[in-house]
Amino acid sequence: MGLAGAYLAACSVGGGDETAAKSALRAAFSQPINDLDPHGPSSVDEATLLAGRLIYDTLVRRNGEKLEPAVAKSWEQPDDNTWVFALRDDVKFHDGTALTANDVKASLERVKAANTAQSTLWATVTSVEATDETTLTITTERPLGTMLVNLSLMFILPSAKMNTEGFFAKPIGSGPFKVESFTPADELALTSTDHWSGTPKLKEVSLPYLPETSSQITALRTGDLDILWPVPPDQLRELEGVEGIKLETVPSYVYYFNWFNCGKPPFDDPRVRRAMWRAVDVAGIVRNLFGEGAEVMTAPIPSTVFGHAEQEPYTHDPDAAKRDLAAAGLGSGFSTSLMWFSDTGPLADGLAQAMISDWAKVGVTVEPRNLEKAEWLRRLNEKEFDMELQTNTVTTGDADFTIGRLYDSAADRMGYRNPALDGILHQAHESSEESTRSDLYAQACKIVWDDAVGIFPAALISTYGLRSTVQNFEPAPSNQPDLRGVTVG
Repeated sequence: MGLAGAYLAACSVGGGDETAAKSALRAAFSQPINDLDPHGPSSVDEATLLAGRLIYDTLVRRNGEKLEPAVAKSWEQPDDNTWVFALRDDVKFHDGTALTANDVKASLERVKAANTAQSTLWATVTSVEATDETTLTITTERPLGTMLVNLSLMFILPSAKMNTEGFFAKPIGSGPFKVESFTPADELALTSTDHWSGTPKLKEVSLPYLPETSSQITALRTGDLDILWPVPPDQLRELEGVEGIKLETVPSYVYYFNWFNCGKPPFDDPRVRRAMWRAVDVAGIVRNLFGEGAEVMTAPIPSTVFGHAEQEPYTHDPDAAKRDLAAAGLGSGFSTSLMWFSDTGPLADGLAQAMISDWAKVGVTVEPRNLEKAEWLRRLNEKEFDMELQTNTVTTGDADFTIGRLYDSAADRMGYRNPALDGILHQAHESSEESTRSDLYAQACKIVWDDAVGIFPAALISTYGLRSTVQNFEPAPSNQPDLRGVTVG
């Protein structure tokens, strides 16, 4: 069924059933949802996290800048290496079975063993014990100051079913919405459940993927979509002042980076990496391409994130870039490649081409490799790239999720290894004192920035386009909005 047809069938918009129209929502995120496994290879993928927030529960959840109880109603620390969580006794999975401490234990152990981007968050966990059905004890080999913020990302699955074949085609969670149907990279259809936090106002939520920006904008304007996000900066004029549409913006946790594969020549030489950064007119590109939709980065994480520390900017200086390349033995330039996928974020193709153009001016020929998302992800995980451009979301709002998770030598995400940085990150990971962690992440930001592990061009401002009939919606800096209280009038 086509987009408009599916929408009309579900909602009877335009003269149909008024009750149905108020109970269903169609919301389109700019990236396709390819996978509903919150512990698998896509565990930190924005689209998978978006779906996970709706389908599954966590022990702890973020509410603005605070962390609050969710499935865990309380917790205590008998000692620095031990956390004991008391669970609610009224949480049910979508099949009616009770969620118990054993399900949390199995889920955490599954994440830890998965060898994916989330696994490093749990590297220091030595044991997870379900003392009884509502008591969970987590023991670590050393203090884990980020325990609570990490748990806001650890989705709970039913232990008896989560490893069965085909489970994630229509997974069972305990979140406010359950899966009715899922076609990867096409559409996720959800219905509300009697959740422990209260039944959502909406009865149905559909998350279609529309690959063309023009189609997204048209669907919002005609009412075939209720919400669209993020609206690309170059498309805002198509929606500003349009009757029946409102725009809401929020400084986001989302930013662009261009990683170098620091484990292979020539990018194992920091002089080459710094030269590549100086060759790019970052400020000009961000200003001309994004306008008010982004700001120039001042650290390896956005200014909205805990742990951000402003750094000295790299000045656009092609002549200095050429001198740096010559000092590294590359005075005649070199050839390399850049991979990305178009839907990683707004204006990704334009950003890639602008950087490639600037590199050409200093003698570096860059082959553009615009890939399908699945192939891009495979190459990223296997480190089969020279440079790679993507957006990243600091989904927990804490520097540990990005700086601590990605740049530790053990993570080996882009071939960069720095024992001094490792020591700083381990201290920050262990401390529960915010002032101490802030100081440590300031040191970490400087190292990553000065070593030019990547180029960090733009922190994005997320703009949500909504039909005026959508009420009680709060834009989320993580791009993972909470839809429990949303209504459609």
